[in-house]
Amino acid sequence: MTEKIQLTRFSHGGGCGCKIAPAVLARLIAESPLKTVPADLLVGVETSDDAAVYRLNDEQAIVATTDFFTPIVDDPWDFGRIAATNALSDVYAMGAKPIFALAVVGMPLDKLPEEVIRQILAGGESICAEAGIPIAGGHSIDVVEPIYGLVGLGIVHPKKIKRNSAAKAGDVLILGKPLGIGILSAALKKGLLTPHGYGEMIRWTTRINVTGAKLSDMGAVHAVTDVTGFGLAGHLLEICRGSKLAATVDFARLPLIAEAVQHVQAGIATGASTRNWAGYGHEVKVSGEEWRRKMVTDPQTSGGLLVACAAEVADDVLAAFRADGFGETAVIGRLDAGEPRVTVV
Repeated sequence: MTEKIQLTRFSHGGGCGCKIAPAVLARLIAESPLKTVPADLLVGVETSDDAAVYRLNDEQAIVATTDFFTPIVDDPWDFGRIAATNALSDVYAMGAKPIFALAVVGMPLDKLPEEVIRQILAGGESICAEAGIPIAGGHSIDVVEPIYGLVGLGIVHPKKIKRNSAAKAGDVLILGKPLGIGILSAALKKGLLTPHGYGEMIRWTTRINVTGAKLSDMGAVHAVTDVTGFGLAGHLLEICRGSKLAATVDFARLPLIAEAVQHVQAGIATGASTRNWAGYGHEVKVSGEEWRRKMVTDPQTSGGLLVACAAEVADDVLAAFRADGFGETAVIGRLDAGEPRVTVV
């Protein structure tokens, strides 16, 4: 029998918590602008959107993205499922339907048995099968830390793309999944996560954001992104910057994972939360106790969709999410005219 492998002991950070800090990433992108931008490249790096979009013709545009990370959990099957769900989320966040994926695989072959690696790949394949797409190829290398993810490709009508930069003053904000995944992962590494907490972690990180494809047909849905490594505050701030609006979030209305609240109130959080705040805290104000700031900056691996829509269609958006099993989806705030910033009250 193969000795049980603890994947997280091979990685210095897990899931979307191992993203490059937002301030560093902003400098790197600013210093590496696109030299040539073809007219058919509808979405590039200009607003830190979830995927690139290239127009093929008047009816079709291709959506392309890649996402991969080191283990957030020890179970190889669960790691593969989480990484694949997270990667496909960027396609759905653009209002697109995925068509196929490519695997991105980096494994320490001298440390991980082939059986474990195969379970990781099988976990990712199971999510793609659930999404109705194949993994049609990929690339693998021998590296020090385990890395797994996907290149996701999708199709959307060029006039139905959901950018993160087209929100309007007066829009309400809707969040599709509860917050707290990064905090749960920190508790897991410390051996403090309960079986129920682990179940909640897997439940949400493997729930595919299929509702995003439905939102493409809703004209009054103005902007969409998914909440991942930069936390709710960071990804909402990207909407504010791109749309030139100010956001107000009602903390009491945020859907939160109950066990994550218990852990963060006890002082457990990720280092990525601190890095996030250092990168954008000057543009975010959070009232109340310190743990509230940790919650809105918590890196979400495979987090929920964040939607900006006209108030009159909020009930329709909520119904679309709930029909897909997102029972905790909630209206969490609004956007108004003003200097781009996020205020959590």
